[in-house]
Amino acid sequence: MVTCYAASSAGVLVVRGVADVRDTGDRASDDTATGPDAEYTFERDDIECLDAAIDAPERVFCGTFDAGLHRSVDGGRTWKRVGEPALATSVTSVTVSPHDPDVVYAGSEPSAVYRSTDGGDTWSELPGLADLPSASTWAFPPRPHTHHVRWIEVDPADPAHLYVAVEAGALIQSRDGGETWEERAPSTRRDTHSMAIHPDASEVVRAAAGDGYAESRDGGESWSFPQEGLKHRYCWSVAIDPGDPRRVLLSAAAGARRAHSTGSAASYLYRRVDGDLDAVGDASTQRETEPAATEAEWERIDDAGVPTGEGVLRPTLAAGVADGELFAFTDRGLFRTTDGGDGFERLEIDWSESFRDTTTSGLAVVEQ
Repeated sequence: MVTCYAASSAGVLVVRGVADVRDTGDRASDDTATGPDAEYTFERDDIECLDAAIDAPERVFCGTFDAGLHRSVDGGRTWKRVGEPALATSVTSVTVSPHDPDVVYAGSEPSAVYRSTDGGDTWSELPGLADLPSASTWAFPPRPHTHHVRWIEVDPADPAHLYVAVEAGALIQSRDGGETWEERAPSTRRDTHSMAIHPDASEVVRAAAGDGYAESRDGGESWSFPQEGLKHRYCWSVAIDPGDPRRVLLSAAAGARRAHSTGSAASYLYRRVDGDLDAVGDASTQRETEPAATEAEWERIDDAGVPTGEGVLRPTLAAGVADGELFAFTDRGLFRTTDGGDGFERLEIDWSESFRDTTTSGLAVVEQ
């Protein structure tokens, strides 16, 4: 079975008992099989981020704005604040290392990165982030005098290699677990919202940013901008098919208001399937109007089962645990595809009206 932890500005939704697509044949013949069970928990309006790990599926972290980081050790049934007084009060990103579920990173506003090595019991701030030369240019509208860490990605091939996205202003890296930081590369996006790396192709880094999609084929050393077919360039969430590192799903809109504001929302899903991942182009000379080295184009998915278009807030995406399995979480429901995005089905759960017209802020899928 699979459990989904889904966070929005209305709280956390925990969906347990989602059938593992690798076992659907066996379960289909079981007359006692039941559908998933949904529980709404941690109901508050300041949730910024969420993460959990397959190696510790009952332990979930949820960051809030002005109320710190909260942890559940019983699968989201109860929550307790952790990290005081070390952590900042506004936690805007949280990531559990894929190498060790006891290693957890949290990002904050103002921009700082913290690390726990004991599953969230104790925390320490990693030094030097705000000392980078570009830090004076970091700013998040409409709050012009601050900025925050929107995303932290750990390289699945190297536990010491971190990618940290500051909203807005920089995508920076560390090669030693956050002890020292590299200044942003000139070719990176300035407004990265989320990232994804497939463990079978760890050199290929995908990034969804407010200033467009970006990818690196050399572990973040250089970046290219394959936009062919992508008609909406304000990108929010990116996920990769667990069974095929070439297949990428992306949520996007025409701008921030179209992505996040209920009254003017219009968001879309796109999919792209690369050619040979070994075909690396020259990112330093590639223009944004040119296709990637693989010449793959983005395909807009309008009729695949996930609501898109006018009136729909941007989805948050996550990879599942089986080949072809991906999830999309919107204010209209939680949707799953088992064929890499050809078709999605809405999970049959009791949907709370409090989640309608609210932006989603995190999605983690674990196997239990």
